[in-house]
Amino acid sequence: MAVLNTPKGNEAPTRTDIRVYLLVEDLQQQFAAYLGTPTRARGYPPYAGEHALIVEVSPALAIERVIDLALREVPGIQPGILYVERQFGVLEIHSGDLADVRRAGEAILNGTGNVAADQLRPRVLYHDVIEDITDQHAVILNRNRQASMVLPGQSLLVYEMTPALFAAVAANEAERAAPGLTLVDVQMIGAAGRLYISGSTEDVVTARDRITAVLAAIEGRDH
Repeated sequence: MAVLNTPKGNEAPTRTDIRVYLLVEDLQQQFAAYLGTPTRARGYPPYAGEHALIVEVSPALAIERVIDLALREVPGIQPGILYVERQFGVLEIHSGDLADVRRAGEAILNGTGNVAADQLRPRVLYHDVIEDITDQHAVILNRNRQASMVLPGQSLLVYEMTPALFAAVAANEAERAAPGLTLVDVQMIGAAGRLYISGSTEDVVTARDRITAVLAAIEGRDH
């Protein structure tokens, strides 16, 4: 929690709480394509192989200061998502140059008086592998998906965590660990993050184990 300025009189202090500070290196093909869909990329879509920084802050409107800090430090960096939801503000920025992404991130942390470890530690809420899903199940999933289709007979991994934005690194790392899987849906904004991943049982189990290991290794403060 950081004070951005010193108020006078009875004015309330302006504070920015870093909830998520997430560097996602080497965006994988499916996840980069998902970020480039109209439902996600309100700004500039990223490409596979680029690097992204995803930040969530509270209060929500503080995200406007956060993006200003990043763009003034690295004018060439690309903002893909700028989203002000009910409680939190979300920013995704990306570049082909990892050093630029890191530099923009440092400007955000310095400008808000935070460090990366001030973010919340991810918490796993639920996961399950459902084998040989039925055709009716596949149909109803595909009607609600935001990415690729799940096919009857495949295995389905469902994974839920909080804060929601950690679904981004989870999806990217799952695809890196098992490139043959299919990203069916990635819900990364809201109260909780949710993943739907399909493929062979071997691939989705590999993805589940990789996600669990990655989330466990992220440093941060307790909820």
